Amino acid sequence: MGFLQKQEKFEQSGYSKKQQNKTRLIVLAIFIFLILAGSLVFNLPLFHKSLFKLGLDLQGGTHLIYEADLSKIDSSERSTSLEAIRDVIERRVNMYGVSEPIVQINKSGESHRLIVDLPGVRDIREAIKMIGETPYLEFKEQKTQEEVDVMLKKNKPEELTVHSYFKDTPLTGRYLKKADLAFDQTTNKPHIALEFNDEGAKIFAEITKRNVGKKLAIYLDGKAIIDTDGDNKIDDNDLYAPTVQEEIPSGKAQITGEQSVDYMKAIVKRLNSGALPVPITLISQQNVEASLGRVSLVQSLKAGLIGFMAILLFMIIFYRLSGFFASISLVIYIVFLLAVFKLIPVTLTLAGIAGFLLSMGMAVDANILIFSRTKEEIKEGRDFSSALENGAKRAWPSIRDGNFTTILVGIVLFIFGTGFIKGFALTLILGNLISMFSAIVITGYLIRFFLGSKPREAKKIWL
Repeated sequence: MGFLQKQEKFEQSGYSKKQQNKTRLIVLAIFIFLILAGSLVFNLPLFHKSLFKLGLDLQGGTHLIYEADLSKIDSSERSTSLEAIRDVIERRVNMYGVSEPIVQINKSGESHRLIVDLPGVRDIREAIKMIGETPYLEFKEQKTQEEVDVMLKKNKPEELTVHSYFKDTPLTGRYLKKADLAFDQTTNKPHIALEFNDEGAKIFAEITKRNVGKKLAIYLDGKAIIDTDGDNKIDDNDLYAPTVQEEIPSGKAQITGEQSVDYMKAIVKRLNSGALPVPITLISQQNVEASLGRVSLVQSLKAGLIGFMAILLFMIIFYRLSGFFASISLVIYIVFLLAVFKLIPVTLTLAGIAGFLLSMGMAVDANILIFSRTKEEIKEGRDFSSALENGAKRAWPSIRDGNFTTILVGIVLFIFGTGFIKGFALTLILGNLISMFSAIVITGYLIRFFLGSKPREAKKIWL
């Protein structure tokens, strides 16, 4: 009786395990079906022009070149200033919905330039407006009496404006941390609250300390920012120059004036979009056509389709039914990856498409490793089901290491690369991450689901 009881428990345990495996397969089937259905719906219509965001090389756009004036920047800080300008311009154009702007720094001798590519922007005036409206914030202090006397000797008083009596300070928008719209608790009038970073706070404290009782002028893009003379326009007669009452060590300042809330909001938005650390001047502009890109795109897609069909044929011929299910898994992988590209969204360039095609090859490579190890297990006498389990386990270290090193290279390229290189790296990273899931989980599920109850008789048709 004791033996019979143990045998009964063993059979119950085996039955319970089968039920658990069956339940897991059903749950996984539902999960894969939801992924596939969601991806298909998200990708439709498949060939619609607006399906993906395209880069400058595929859809054309605007190419601008700016010259940066670094004459007032210390040589040791010029590289940092140029990088700050690049970041500001990228943030600025992103606010207008431009997909993946490419801003590159170019140095030739003493000339420092920024090359700006704006995909999809055909109107050059619109593009220039995007960049030109990026604010350049300045604080200017009053000239000393000696400096005023020298100026009056060189110029007639009628040739001077109110702005002539002020000189530059080191404090610019480079040090601006943020700007907020606030309201005076007593009068409820709007004002703009500025906050500088730690370095800017020190500079601001020094400026206010030496100018107590004097005026400090504030400019945006080289102009006054508030209509101070009441003529409803900002011109050379306007000068916003509040009097410094005391040293301000906190790094916080206010811009006040008789202006509407909407006007103040507009200034705040411009300031928060990123103040340029140095002035820039447009020296070249042109429209870029995508005719070459379109030809290359068609050729790339044609080559990708031929390669894809060749992969499917290879897998089915050499790995039979297992290769067939691996091919289905590859189709699911492509559909899902395209949905991810659209969801993020990823701006596709020719380089990005190359990264996508390369990752597709990596997805098949994982299946080949698993099937090759499975064949070795079968030769040792195991049935197909256990051989597949062992083959997947033994192939995993190679799959993991191969994909990990590729992803690591992609991360390095994405961090240190610019423009098209980033696009290639991003599609390669995403493709490799998803390919591991499709090769191991989806292919394995499909084979187990259709394997049936006679794994020993399945060897010839499965591999």
